[in-house]
Amino acid sequence: MTEEDQGVTAPTARMMTWVRNSTIYRLERRMMTEKQLFDAIARKAKQKFEEITPEQIEALANAAVKFAYDIKALDDVAFAEITTRSSIRGGRSKRAIAQKLSLKGVSKEIAAQALTDTDDLYSAVIMARKRRFGPFRREEPDEKRMQKEISAFARNGYSFDIANRVYRMSPEDAEEILSQPSP
Repeated sequence: MTEEDQGVTAPTARMMTWVRNSTIYRLERRMMTEKQLFDAIARKAKQKFEEITPEQIEALANAAVKFAYDIKALDDVAFAEITTRSSIRGGRSKRAIAQKLSLKGVSKEIAAQALTDTDDLYSAVIMARKRRFGPFRREEPDEKRMQKEISAFARNGYSFDIANRVYRMSPEDAEEILSQPSP
């Protein structure tokens, strides 16, 4: 390979400056995983630079990830923990949280670690409160309503046991669960 060929695969100084600025811009606005940052920089580099080679795109995306780690702005473990806590407060099940983390590019080991102290019953009660299910409903339940509520729990990743338990829970029991510190 000649020196001229190597110059084509290496990103230019202008590209590298853009990568640093773009990485800072993205990470200032929201927390991202390594995969999200890599994909965002690769996608934007294709749009921004004409006649960019796939090797240059990959080099720019890798440089962005390395730069983010160097400035300590990228941390998949912290991302997983924060997302997990937020999702529990939003009434999401362990299964739904694990799927969301997987889609964001968080490894299974990191996701499992973040989910170790979560409680599906606690988050199911939060979901019931948000949707006025189970102990939080206003009208008396009938068979159709019960099926609707249990189905909603199942679609959100809760087991039948958890759904049935929350559906039959008294308002006092639900409030007691919610009064405990969140996991």
